[in-house]
Amino acid sequence: MKKILVTGSLGYIGSELTKYLKEKKYICSGIDIGYFKDCKLMETNDEDTILHDLRNFDEDQLKNINAVVHLAGISNDPVNLPIPNREKIYEPSRIYTKKIAKLCKKNNIKFIFPSSCSVYGKGNDKLLDENSNVNPQTYYSKNKLQIERDLFEMSNEGFSPIILRLATVFGLSSRVRFDVVINMFIGMGIITGKIILNSDGNAWRPNVHILDVCQAFEKAIQYENNEKKPLILNVGSTKNNHRIIDLANFVKENISGCEINFLAENLKINNMESESEEKWKNGVDKRTYKVIFSKIQKYFPGYECNWSVENGIKDTIKKLKEITFSEKEFNSKKFYRLQKLEDLRMKKMINDDLIWINHN
Repeated sequence: MKKILVTGSLGYIGSELTKYLKEKKYICSGIDIGYFKDCKLMETNDEDTILHDLRNFDEDQLKNINAVVHLAGISNDPVNLPIPNREKIYEPSRIYTKKIAKLCKKNNIKFIFPSSCSVYGKGNDKLLDENSNVNPQTYYSKNKLQIERDLFEMSNEGFSPIILRLATVFGLSSRVRFDVVINMFIGMGIITGKIILNSDGNAWRPNVHILDVCQAFEKAIQYENNEKKPLILNVGSTKNNHRIIDLANFVKENISGCEINFLAENLKINNMESESEEKWKNGVDKRTYKVIFSKIQKYFPGYECNWSVENGIKDTIKKLKEITFSEKEFNSKKFYRLQKLEDLRMKKMINDDLIWINHN
């Protein structure tokens, strides 16, 4: 029986992945810094997760582990955190990722890293594959690309990490996020009856359901990479490339009375990520890319996304209504990563370097 360590196990994907792997009969443990441990929409069993800052990761924590799925890291661009040196927020995650990867190399442990299709950044009308030029537009995507390159540098015959470039994830998790595009649109539609776009909506995004992401991680755990270098795979379905406005319309079609509005210039609404020159120019999202996902099926036989965007939206709406999803929950800082971090900082529970001061 394979023993899997998931870092960042109390996050949006980590909470769902650890449950998924346990259901598949893997022995699964987790490590998490604990920023979002109480940010639950639904109850979850976290007894196999230890709270620990990965900046202080110890080799003993890899004892008897067969594979590490390294989800831990800052999952947004810190554009609205009023702290100095925002671009340096990502540096610790790069440092501890290299440290953990080197320890996995030393101990012959498989290392699986979730990168992002956002590294393609500003594409053209062509479908982009794993060999296409990358053009990251944000600190988040630049950090992902830096780590990818670090993994290439340390790879050899005995250490060949698997890098999964995830499309934009959506769908429910016990620690759901409403700061990712489809989930945000669904929350807006259910609670307010209005979907508000903060761009013209013409930017393209690839999308993938969280359960299809979990399936990809399981396939990576099973796969033996003998290429003497990292294996990079886009994770998603080519059919799930859509413009932002199309995603909004899919949600609108499934919520009675819902309408779509565009955010007026300089107007802010509750919980919407702040606009910045880094991402936006004159109401146009600079990040636009369409991605092809044929390579993953070649390397992971049997892998296929089970969820279309349309079916995933219908299922998420249905499940949120079943648990009587409320305005209080939708507006809670718990489900918006940057707002939660800023709340912890303002309460002096973490410092400007996101290190715990008062860890309850």
